[in-house]
Parts: sequence; C-alpha cells; structure tokens
Amino acid sequence: MASAGEWFEKLVAVQKRLRAPQGCPWDREQTHATLRPYLIEEAYEVIDALDSGDDAKFAEEMGDLLLQVVFHSEIAREQARFTLADVVREIHDKMVRRHPHVFGKVRAKNSTEVLQNWERIKASERLDKDASSKNGASNPPQKPTSLLDGVSRGLPAMLQGLQLTRKAARAGFDWHDADGIFEKLREEMAEVRHALAEKDSKKAEEELGDLLFAVVNLARFVQVDPEIALKKANGKFQRRFMEMEKAALQGDRTFDGLPREDKESLWDAVKHGEKRNVDARKSGNGESQGVKPQASRMGASNGR
Repeated sequence: MASAGEWFEKLVAVQKRLRAPQGCPWDREQTHATLRPYLIEEAYEVIDALDSGDDAKFAEEMGDLLLQVVFHSEIAREQARFTLADVVREIHDKMVRRHPHVFGKVRAKNSTEVLQNWERIKASERLDKDASSKNGASNPPQKPTSLLDGVSRGLPAMLQGLQLTRKAARAGFDWHDADGIFEKLREEMAEVRHALAEKDSKKAEEELGDLLFAVVNLARFVQVDPEIALKKANGKFQRRFMEMEKAALQGDRTFDGLPREDKESLWDAVKHGEKRNVDARKSGNGESQGVKPQASRMGASNGR
C-alpha cells in the first residue's frame, strides 16, 4: 500500500498535468481569485461531513479541501512565487517553533499555558517580521503591537469576533462565569429596545452589533463554535419551514396564503413531530418519520 507521501506526490503530479498546456481548459483558466469561493465551500463541506458521522464522506471532503491547497500552490509555482514544498516547510517549522514544550525545553502544565505560549510566540514572530521588513530604514516608526494582532479584518464578522474574544481570554481578559455574559446580554437587549423606541437607526445598528458580539462571546465561553451553531440553526429553520409548506400543500393550500394563526399551528406541529421522532430514536421504539435530528442543539434556538 502506498504511503501518504506517495499519494501526495501523485496528487501534485495530477494537478500539474491538469494545468499543463495540453491539460484541462477549466483548470488552466483558474486563478487565485476565481478559486476563492471553493476554499470556503470546501471547508464548510468538511464540517458537514464531520457532523454526519460518515467517515468515508469526511475523508472525501478533506481530500477536496487538500486539493485547494495543491491547486493554489501550483499556480504560485508557475509564477515562480513559492512552491508546495515552501507551504509544507512553513507549517512544519511553525508547528515545531510554536510547541517548545514538546520540541524544546519550555514546560507547559496545561492547555491554557500552551495557548498563552502560542500567543507570545506569535507576537514575537510578528515583531521579527516587522523588523525584517524595515531593515535598512533609518529610525522607522514603531507600530504598536497588540495581543489582538493577527485577527484578519477580512474574516466574516462572527469568526472575527470569536477570534478577538478568544485572544483576549487567553490574555486573562474574560468573564468569571457564563452568568456575567447572560447579564450582559440582558443589558444589550435593553439598549436595543431603547434605540428602537427612540427610532435611532444608527444607534440601533450599534446596539444590535453589541448584542451579537455578546452572543459570540457566550458561545466561545461555553465552547460552542457560533458559526457552526448558527449554520445548524439555519438548517433547522429551513427544514421546519419546508415541512410546514408540505403540510399546507397536503391540505390543498399554499403556505403563504394561510392566516398567521394557522402558520403558527403548523410550526408547533412540526416541532412536536421532531421531538417525537427524537424520543423514538432514543428509546429504540421507532424509526424516523420526519426530520433528521441535530447532532447538537447547543446554541441552535430559533427563538420559538
């Protein structure tokens, strides 16, 4: 059986062939910019496969994500910017450098100390890079460093908030317990209500942002990924809504034409049907007749 390294070399060769003059027209047309959506798409498909519990699907989707790394690296190699070997070497050296408690003489008693060391090493690396980039300049202005450096502004807002609060927590700036965050949520909700009552749209936007930020902070504190939790909530809402539409059609009606009260009744019926199916699975007394249950319901409330 071929090793992982041998299969990796085969994959690199395949992608190089696809980009060659007599290769695939579609592959040859791609650029870093055109491939950007696939990076995001493949990452989410990996998460979906992981949640499904289907190992074959999980392995397949991770392969698709790996292909994106190989694809981008091949484009860069063609332009003599960097190679796949550079990519692998960079992450190899980084992992060794940032784990001195394993590969060096530093000691870490627990994962908290590991993460604190990680952030300190990252900060030191940034300083070294800044110094290197300014080499030769006379008295260059020193850019202030922050423990929050390294969080990209290009990230989706929820992921950016998660990383900011995570870095702050690693520096010791965190809540003592979840009760404090719940109190903060109540405070922010009151401020949103006040802004809406004042019909101040700019203030309402600001306060809603504070409320969402507090929710992200709560998710981090209780070790739930808010992006995944929201994705599951979105899926649950979509699934239940489609069940309501089917139920309406079975009564020779369209969902959008129903009175509000009937829509609410259908929602409750779909929810109760889900619960019965989940309870039946747990007790082993029946098979699912409807909606697939969530792997985790933490953070996945639809406000109902």
